[in-house]
Amino acid sequence: MPAGVILKGIGGFYYVKDDINGDVYECKPRGVFRKDSIIPLPGDRVGFSVLDDQEKLGNIDEIQKRSSELMRPAVANVDQLVIVVAVKAPSPDFMLLDKLLITAEKKNLNILICINKIDIDDGNAKLIKDAYSLAGYNCIEISSVRNIGYRQLKEELKDHMSVFAGQSGVGKSTILNHIMESWVMETGSVSQKIERGKHTTRHAEIMELKYGGYVADTPGFSSYEITDVQYNELQNYYPEFRKYLNTCRFTSCSHITEPDCPVREALERGEMDNNRFQRYIQLYKTLKDIPQYKSKKTEARRVIK
Repeated sequence: MPAGVILKGIGGFYYVKDDINGDVYECKPRGVFRKDSIIPLPGDRVGFSVLDDQEKLGNIDEIQKRSSELMRPAVANVDQLVIVVAVKAPSPDFMLLDKLLITAEKKNLNILICINKIDIDDGNAKLIKDAYSLAGYNCIEISSVRNIGYRQLKEELKDHMSVFAGQSGVGKSTILNHIMESWVMETGSVSQKIERGKHTTRHAEIMELKYGGYVADTPGFSSYEITDVQYNELQNYYPEFRKYLNTCRFTSCSHITEPDCPVREALERGEMDNNRFQRYIQLYKTLKDIPQYKSKKTEARRVIK
């Protein structure tokens, strides 16, 4: 049975690149997947049968076990998340950036932060790099206008299955056009009125890099929520916290108000970015107020009574 990788899916058809000859086949998944509520995703490794070799038509017969799965964007077998943040136009959405980082940490993905549009920087690039370097993240400053940072970016992408994510208008598609060394994605402008990018990418699509690896562009986000993280496990997805976890005076320390908290002591020593820490507090309280957690606490109190 031929094997390959799904590059994209549109309208129930999936475009599979054959591992052997590199041809792309338009495939329909067999009914058994629909019966089992399995939806093929870009990035999936599949086995397929050829129905018409001349017309490049086939059926997907098997979906191999996924090493990872993201639902927004909907891609499989990604091992690296590249988060693009612009220094301006649009202004950085740091809460969105933190939420994407939490998702990547939970999925055990390698993480790269691309600080884009540094040709129009007025000081934000240093603020972003300083804040997230303190957390241990790899940050690359790039500019398509000045052709800065792309050599390093290509090295970081080599031999990975990477997905690009970020706000609408931050320049993801322009970056992909540059690293692919050809025009592959439609680019859009940023609305000056609301500083929001026009959505130019409407579905996830995997593209092969000639120097090894795959990349995926995704629709830009105007909002993004983390729905599979409980408030009391949020601390686990902040790398700057890790060496201090389990050393607090209280085992259930939230690192917000409790005394003798090494995390807050590290913050006071300047080992963490204060603005990012304040967003942690905001996220912690938001997650704690989710009704499902409130109902669990109420139920627990009833049991105690």
